[in-house]
Amino acid sequence: MTNRAARVLWGVLAAVVVLSVLTEFGRSLSGANLLVPTEDPGTGTRVVRFWSYFTIQSNVLVLLSVLPLVRDPQHDGRWWRPLRLTALLGITVTGLVYAVVLAPLQHPTGLGAVTNAGLHYVAPPLALLGWLVLGPRPRATWATVGWAMVWPLAWIAYTLVHGAVSGWYPYPFLDVGELGYAVALRNTGLVAVLALVLLSLFRLLDRRLPATDPRPAVTDPGAPVTDRR
Repeated sequence: MTNRAARVLWGVLAAVVVLSVLTEFGRSLSGANLLVPTEDPGTGTRVVRFWSYFTIQSNVLVLLSVLPLVRDPQHDGRWWRPLRLTALLGITVTGLVYAVVLAPLQHPTGLGAVTNAGLHYVAPPLALLGWLVLGPRPRATWATVGWAMVWPLAWIAYTLVHGAVSGWYPYPFLDVGELGYAVALRNTGLVAVLALVLLSLFRLLDRRLPATDPRPAVTDPGAPVTDRR
């Protein structure tokens, strides 16, 4: 695929994410996407809750990681590498968890159905398939994998602390109030294991799939990588 076509694909993905996130954020500000509108917690709380969702954060990470690819499909950089791998992990988990766990429980309608499709059904496969076809590769080292685990672990810790203080949890499988700490921690542990398995798989594919970057491949010493643009 030519660089021009790659830029178009990454641009489409960025546009889907921006439109879906901003539209849903607007609906959150207005209260249109509250699950229980009669128990409106107030605008400030709605904003905090909106940006606390794994889905929203993972889509934002995808946006941040693909914007440089719109300019240069072979982009590289010391801090961009873990950002790219983190975004790929987050959006893959978003698609998998929603399809398997959450989709049967939610039935959005109207504009909510459109944004839901963008966040859960368009962005995840487009990001994953785009990476498989376009890369850029090679980019992942074990050090990159380690840094990419920081965000999901931080999100889990934040969610549990925020839930303990507020009594609100973004997803039913993490709801300590309903499930108890033992089950909730077990579920978060499964998410962490899934994240590590996926990151290891991504690194393996990054090394085994054909390189997309004509520049020399990186080594994998686990040391910081010099920026290469």
